[in-house]
Amino acid sequence: MNQKGSESSSAPVGPPARGASVQEWLHWLEAIHPTEIDLGLDRVLVVLRRLFPRKPQARIITVAGTNGKGTTVTALESILLAAGRSTGAYMSPHLFRYNERVRIGGQEISDAALVTAFERVEAARRGVTLTYFEFGTLAAFVAFADAGVENWVLEVGLGGRLDAVNVLDPDYAVITSVDIDHIGFLGDNREVIGFEKAGILRPGIPAVCADPNPPSSVLQQAAAQKVALKLTGRDYMLAPGAPGQVLLTIGAEQIELPAGPLPVQSVAAAAVLSRQLVPELSVESLQHAIHSVRVPGRFETIHHDPDVIIDVGHNPHAAAWLADNLRSLRCDGDGHGRILAVYGALGDKDVEGVVGAMSSVVDQWYLAGLNVARGLDSDSLMKRIASVPFQGTPGVFDSVSEALAAAMGEAVSGDRVVVFGSFFTVALAREELLPASEAS
Repeated sequence: MNQKGSESSSAPVGPPARGASVQEWLHWLEAIHPTEIDLGLDRVLVVLRRLFPRKPQARIITVAGTNGKGTTVTALESILLAAGRSTGAYMSPHLFRYNERVRIGGQEISDAALVTAFERVEAARRGVTLTYFEFGTLAAFVAFADAGVENWVLEVGLGGRLDAVNVLDPDYAVITSVDIDHIGFLGDNREVIGFEKAGILRPGIPAVCADPNPPSSVLQQAAAQKVALKLTGRDYMLAPGAPGQVLLTIGAEQIELPAGPLPVQSVAAAAVLSRQLVPELSVESLQHAIHSVRVPGRFETIHHDPDVIIDVGHNPHAAAWLADNLRSLRCDGDGHGRILAVYGALGDKDVEGVVGAMSSVVDQWYLAGLNVARGLDSDSLMKRIASVPFQGTPGVFDSVSEALAAAMGEAVSGDRVVVFGSFFTVALAREELLPASEAS
């Protein structure tokens, strides 16, 4: 067992009482482990074996990658449900409610079912300390098993090899993309990070790698384990289709995918894997399921006049994708106004790289302080990006609310306001502009 944090004396005394709310449980979970992130499977495996002496009777589909994981999970969920398969989806982080992380049959888990799962994990824990994410991951497994779900679609939280999700051996896997992020945990180059992502692979399983230029570390691990790895450009092709469409070709099949607003490589990976998961599903039904996919906070328009687009992109790779989408809007003739960017970020992110990736499309910056754990205040954010060339003089604001109000107030006809940088930034903007019923 990993000795770090394994002593029960380091945890607060006593879990929430029976009948406690989800919020009371979450508040307690934040304090039961000395660190927020503690990669490693030893502690999680001990508790998993107490909860599940044998592997759950379900198909485990694990999704790892730097960006696009949420899109792939949501698309797989939609496809499986369209085929009439019982499906659970586990994702992180959440925008508003923790329940967003655990969906059963396409619906967020109820408070009662979530609390029951928390209680079951706590009963099995017996002094083993778990991080907030590890505890929640095991609770999702319990909830899926209790509901009799036959397909578990699981999003890796960080990396792959040592992430709590990887404590279950997958039957199928997807690696969406490999790029630089979480340097302190995963390394500072694509080969090392690719090795961590490919840690979700298991001998002989079917898998898809959506990255058009996968690191050799991914290919080497797949070959060593005889993984049936499908690659874009070799096993399936993407090409421009009708306006607003991308044509996916898998063997003799051709499938129309939406060109946006979601990352098409991630959507394509879900479609490719689905031909093995539910081969009986018709192309027409598959296309309908994919076109219905929506991921809150991913290039989502939440306001008009002016248009306000939010995106959870928080690393250079995601920022480059966002910039390409904004550039495409202009190239398509869909408005030639300015791009006004509201940006708030966490201190452990490559903010210089993010701003550099967006600098060519942003006409005016509105820097927002984030008053959350690891959040950068606006002055610190300004200092971090001072060396990056960009247009104009940034506005500096204490909060996302103030920055958003300023950007919207200065927008004229044809301008677009883009709010991005972290889940916290997007959640605050969404809460500000959408009615409570829609925001949540």
